Amino acid sequence: MKAPVSWIKEYVDLPADLTTEALTDRLTMLGLKLEAIETAGAGIEGPLVVGRVITMDPEPQKNGKTINWCTVDVGDANGTGEPQGIVCGAHNFKPGDKVVVILPGGVLPGNFEISARKTYGHLSAGMICSARELGLGEDHDGIIVLPEDAPEPGTDARAVLGLGEEVIEFEINPDRAYALSLRGIAREAALGFDAPFRDPVLRDVPAANAEGYPVVVDDPVGCPVFVARTVTGFDPAAPTPDWMARRLEQAGMRPISLAVDVTNYVMLETGRPIHGYDRDKLQGAIRVRRAVAGERMTTLDGNERTLSSEDLVVTDDSGIIGLGGVMGGETTEMSDTTTNVLIEAAHWDAVSMFRTGKRHKIGSEAGKRNERGVDPTICEAAADRVVELLVEHGGATAEPGVTVVGVPPEAAPIEIDADLPARISGIDIPAGTTVALLEAVGCSVSVAGDRVTATPPPWRPDVTDPYDLVEEVVRIVGYDRVPSVLPRRATGRGLTREQRLRRRVGRVLAGAGAVEVISFPFVGEASFDALGLAADDPRRNTVGLANPLSAEAPSYTTTVLPGLLEAAGRNLGRGAPGVTLFETQIVAIPADKGPAPIYGVDRRPTEAELDELLAAIPVQWTELGVVLAGEQERGGWWGPARTAAWQDALALVDRLAGDLGLEISVESASVMPWHPGRCAKVTAGDVTLGFAGELHPKVCHAFGLPERSAAVVVDLDALMRQAPEVVSGPVFSTFPVAKEDVALVVDEGVTAGAVEAALREGAGPLLESVRLFDVYVGEQIGEGRKSLAFALRFRAPDRTLVEGEAGAARDAAVARAAELTGAVQRA
Repeated sequence: MKAPVSWIKEYVDLPADLTTEALTDRLTMLGLKLEAIETAGAGIEGPLVVGRVITMDPEPQKNGKTINWCTVDVGDANGTGEPQGIVCGAHNFKPGDKVVVILPGGVLPGNFEISARKTYGHLSAGMICSARELGLGEDHDGIIVLPEDAPEPGTDARAVLGLGEEVIEFEINPDRAYALSLRGIAREAALGFDAPFRDPVLRDVPAANAEGYPVVVDDPVGCPVFVARTVTGFDPAAPTPDWMARRLEQAGMRPISLAVDVTNYVMLETGRPIHGYDRDKLQGAIRVRRAVAGERMTTLDGNERTLSSEDLVVTDDSGIIGLGGVMGGETTEMSDTTTNVLIEAAHWDAVSMFRTGKRHKIGSEAGKRNERGVDPTICEAAADRVVELLVEHGGATAEPGVTVVGVPPEAAPIEIDADLPARISGIDIPAGTTVALLEAVGCSVSVAGDRVTATPPPWRPDVTDPYDLVEEVVRIVGYDRVPSVLPRRATGRGLTREQRLRRRVGRVLAGAGAVEVISFPFVGEASFDALGLAADDPRRNTVGLANPLSAEAPSYTTTVLPGLLEAAGRNLGRGAPGVTLFETQIVAIPADKGPAPIYGVDRRPTEAELDELLAAIPVQWTELGVVLAGEQERGGWWGPARTAAWQDALALVDRLAGDLGLEISVESASVMPWHPGRCAKVTAGDVTLGFAGELHPKVCHAFGLPERSAAVVVDLDALMRQAPEVVSGPVFSTFPVAKEDVALVVDEGVTAGAVEAALREGAGPLLESVRLFDVYVGEQIGEGRKSLAFALRFRAPDRTLVEGEAGAARDAAVARAAELTGAVQRA
């Protein structure tokens, strides 16, 4: 919101010595954040004067352009009193017009120096200026033509053009819609400096009568107040007064025509959006209603729009003539032939305005204010102000008819303890100060003992609860007075067990070379297709989002993999030779018990209601995902690079389990998106923790990953539940180890993990470790068979093993493996 300082001062008596910087500092402390301070005509130096065109001789040029050789009276500003000869390429003026002239020696914005120079066969001594050349706007099609009552030639033009005037640009928060007007900004300035405030809407307005234009409101919730006034005999050719046009430009709006400019000016002045209709184009009574789904209309921007049943529309007998509070319709638009104007000043439901504007992608100055909430009590005053300006500057006649339909909604009173602002802010704020400041912001206040009841003013729909009142008091007292107090040290015993385990998991993965990423947990069917999930896969049953960020990802994810694999593919596609990424993410599956019930906030839900709410919450858990793709060990003079493989995934899971003190086992599985036969199910006891292995080739291709890439997905909540409370370190023995190696022949379908588990079970307590060190498949052992070689290490914690103990333990281990897996010891 841009606000000229002179316009602010029309409504509030600020101290005479107050600088603009001091004004903006105080307004910023009150909540109107300063964005910029602009000075009109900054950079203009030297003689800039009013001139009168004496002669104007068109001269066609060889290049097809026609220039005007002008003589201009600039009074005594040139030191001679003689007319000034100036070449001008514009054609929107004539002899006798008053113009703005910068004489030689002057400087225009952009450090453009003006001097007498020969051009087009003439010595041009100066320049007749356009708005763009003076930095007053973007209009460069013609020069500025001043009104007849402008000062005499030779007078300094700065005051005439309002040059040197400062304009403040504020960043207005959405909850402070009242500050999108000079009325609101001036009120804040008066509040900040305890200065008298002159409210521009305090005016005598005519009462509603039966002569007004007929209006029917079918939806008083969507449109509580509708005011209509009529002017006739308006001169559509009447120019917009210079002061009004200048203020509109300073506020960031482009002057269009007097009728439109007046409505925009009053909107900026009061904050109340106004709409004007060509009265002669209206057919029958105006009616406000909700649209019928599928109805169509063409708005002022020329776009045909298909309406929703939630849209508020303004209609007459011809059909829809406006999208209420957002944009008018093309059929009743004011034009350069409009002589009779119907003025609409209506209050609209803010939520409806916001939804309509977003639905139709319409952004307008009126919509911006209506969707944030406007003072509903000023419709009559705003309409009367428009009538006044059209009569004064457009030669119109105000018709006696006044239409007022509905009454403004009333704000609900709010009750607080008188000392609440002091308790919340830590500032010593007496109860009397609280009452006085609430009255200063416009509240109606009553006091009963230690309780204060305040009814917010109609221009503050954002004030709805006790803490809003606290904010109003504290911002006036000054946020800079809030004391700096160190927070008390929180009681407790540090991190929870789950927090410690989560951090340990992160350290282990980081120590293994993995990098943590964070991705959006949103997916669509394309993500599941890329993972190769079957149509009936439970992971396709997702929780839909009411307002998704993207139509391609409208659901909450059921697995951590999509975002993780996309991140890996993105990094590899940008030149990374290899990646190891991990992510922890909450995933969810719908409870399939219908939508959660919505209860009021005026009380705590009952136990039964809480049970219903909890039952509707999706099933959620934390999932850990790791992806390993591309180079895992760089190549060089020492040898070739090593790329990721399924063994890396299993090794990572084993390392993680070992650090958490958890014994896990693995067995072959066939689950997408992993490669069949190269996927392992990870369990702890009878609990399935997750899966690890090589990704399916189609999945690698879909995500832009190299073949043989591997991934791990683990239920992190289950992993932490299975981890022991206390992780004990390894037990070391000072006695020598006994080494035994065995080679066992099994069917190809038997996993090494199953054989290893059988060896551990049979070996007994002397077994220290088992390690698979060789796998052989060939003619010597027969088709469909494989040889697995294990290194067994035996050690007693308190003695040296005697001859035969290690051998007996080895034989027992082999016998158990033969019993459980059909293994045969290879000779």
